[in-house]
Amino acid sequence: MKRRDVIKNLSILPVSGAIIGSTFPFESVLSSTPPAPSAPKQDLFKELGIRTFINAAGTYTAMSGCLMQDEVMDAIRSTSREFAMIDEVQDKVGEKIAALCNAEAATVTAGCWSALVLGTAGVLTGTDPKKVAQLPNLEGMKSEVIVQKAHNQGYVHALTNTGVKIVEIETAEELGKAVNEKTAMMWFLNYAGPDGKIMNEEWVALGKKYKIPTMIDMAADATPVENLWKYNKMGFDLVCVSGGKGLRGPQSAGILMGKKDLIAAARLNAPPRGGNIGRGMKVNKEEILGMYVALEKFVNMDHEKEWKIWEDRVAVIVDSVKKLNGVFFKVTVPPVANHTPTLNISWDSNIVKVTRDEFQNRLRHGNPSIEMIGGKDNSVVITVWMLKPGQEKIVGARLREEFVNASA
Repeated sequence: MKRRDVIKNLSILPVSGAIIGSTFPFESVLSSTPPAPSAPKQDLFKELGIRTFINAAGTYTAMSGCLMQDEVMDAIRSTSREFAMIDEVQDKVGEKIAALCNAEAATVTAGCWSALVLGTAGVLTGTDPKKVAQLPNLEGMKSEVIVQKAHNQGYVHALTNTGVKIVEIETAEELGKAVNEKTAMMWFLNYAGPDGKIMNEEWVALGKKYKIPTMIDMAADATPVENLWKYNKMGFDLVCVSGGKGLRGPQSAGILMGKKDLIAAARLNAPPRGGNIGRGMKVNKEEILGMYVALEKFVNMDHEKEWKIWEDRVAVIVDSVKKLNGVFFKVTVPPVANHTPTLNISWDSNIVKVTRDEFQNRLRHGNPSIEMIGGKDNSVVITVWMLKPGQEKIVGARLREEFVNASA
């Protein structure tokens, strides 16, 4: 059978239970499990000269997101030794994720960006295969997505991948005037929520008033854990989440959850089917299952204990610098995005004679290398939730060392 014929056949199979129940005369051979792989013998980072670092910055994509937990890696390794049908894996995992997050349905995507693209595509096409094949050509289809001005940032490119036009508004009155027969969806960027004039609950209410589906991009906002079901309960039709940040799943995975009919439509626009806008957004079975294990572990962990660990780490770093002349610190918790204890350290440049960029570079190129985010003027911003146990002591010692050297 040619590859194109296999793809064609997959495209006409139902999303749920594509070949569930099929049996093979040689299934006993397939069920044999090969021996577990031996421990890796190569240090590829060292061999290839790739810099590794202590992550005091946070869950940034450019910094490889997060470190997956042992249980996630165990799931990835163990499921890599057998074949499985992707649709069946998505069916079973989707049911579990939906139950954990109080959603009607869910699917694992190739990161949060993919969730945005596929979710928008599902809203546009429904389960019409002709429309699925037509994207991003929207002839005869709805073609506009309403977005608040404060939310109209780079991530809207995920939506415009489907061919839609972004309609920018600021107030509820402007939104009402913008709604027309072309309006397909209303999109809410969670971390920009405090900057907009319409808050999330009102956004949902307006969507229901005008009978327009609403989507929220909560990307890295898995903290506090209640966020994972908060927006489903609030009434958003689609919720998009990053998998490889606070959830500590595969960085190339994400979650799209929400209304059952919209998730089914999104999956028609996604692999393993071809002839659609999402064919290239593949997620392998190991990532799908690893994402489920990561989510389950995150939901069931002791979050109060974890928060106390973060506070203790911040305290260690503060203790290292708080008595230094000309150095100041402030601990805050962002109200929405990356809702974790966050340390801002600033300094008087008349006493500590180093610029912010120079300071960051000294830490970056020191031993060990440390990454942190630059703040305003002479300051740096530190988060501790991606640190390994004990690394807060190293970060504190290196900060003190560089401040002392710059004050000499």
